[in-house]
Amino acid sequence: MRIGMLTGGGDCPGLNAVLRAAVRKGERQYGDEFVGFRHGWRGVVENETMPLSVRTTRGLLPRGGTMLGTSRTNPFKREGGAEAAIATLEQQKVDALVAIGGEDTLGVAHALKDHGAQCVGVPKTIDNDLSATDVTFGYDTAVQIATDAIDRLHTTAESHDRVMVVEVMGRHAGWIALSSGMAGGADVILVPEAPFDIAEVCDRLRQRHDAGSSFSIVVVAEGAVPVAGTMKLQDAGIDEFGHVRLGGIGAALAPEIEAHTGFETRVTILGHVLRGGTPTAFDRILATRFGLAAIDAVHDGAFDMMVALRGNEIVRVPLADAVTTLKTVPPERIADAEVLFA
Repeated sequence: MRIGMLTGGGDCPGLNAVLRAAVRKGERQYGDEFVGFRHGWRGVVENETMPLSVRTTRGLLPRGGTMLGTSRTNPFKREGGAEAAIATLEQQKVDALVAIGGEDTLGVAHALKDHGAQCVGVPKTIDNDLSATDVTFGYDTAVQIATDAIDRLHTTAESHDRVMVVEVMGRHAGWIALSSGMAGGADVILVPEAPFDIAEVCDRLRQRHDAGSSFSIVVVAEGAVPVAGTMKLQDAGIDEFGHVRLGGIGAALAPEIEAHTGFETRVTILGHVLRGGTPTAFDRILATRFGLAAIDAVHDGAFDMMVALRGNEIVRVPLADAVTTLKTVPPERIADAEVLFA
């Protein structure tokens, strides 16, 4: 078979490991030929390709990012985009397409089924918010990087009697903030699932300082929002999938905390640092297993399906199940973390 592969959305540690595993299994076990589409769905729409083989994918396992490049292109937001994508697949004689991405990338793969495309999905989102899979690769790496940063900020916060605000990724779901905050011993964790009251946050910090602690760590997800009317946030526009471009909640939060409490407050925005560099061992293994399973799904004709992790097993689930709803942090998990703040 001739199999196409693409990586869409934000880059993520482990993407290259998926490509490497899929190509190795397809070429060596099934005799497949591979073509990579550059820059996500944009490469499919514009017919921008590169060859993929065992030779060209050597050395990828420890590398972050994606050798194919990526973008947030949505073919259905471009006039004739879906038709152009199908024409490219036909011209390239692609029998099946493996789409590696999150809700948006896989949503396009699901929608193209009605246009004749045969797609298998591989779940990728650093926020770990994709439904139908227990974990997505890249998330473990992001949590480890954020935890390491929080550990380092503890010492400088204590040395200067400061409040340190640490902004991490998490548009709609606060999994990275919750996990890294708990692992790093944060004193306040703010997530998109629970709008925060700045007055309550400051009261909590004052109580901690009154109890004898001279510093505090606040971890906030980029998508965290204040209770309506309590803080003003900057509008940064939207992308092709209709998502608001985030970033800046930490910079808005820090001066509010300092103004309300009088405590010297600094902000560290980890942002894209969480996406970059070498994936953890867990993410390398999970991404490899996903890549191997995706090729098996292609040869079984399991199209419009996504490979997923359930427990410790790789299973197949309908793409529709993966993109219908986001997996957000449940209230009980937030409550568990709040117990530790006392």
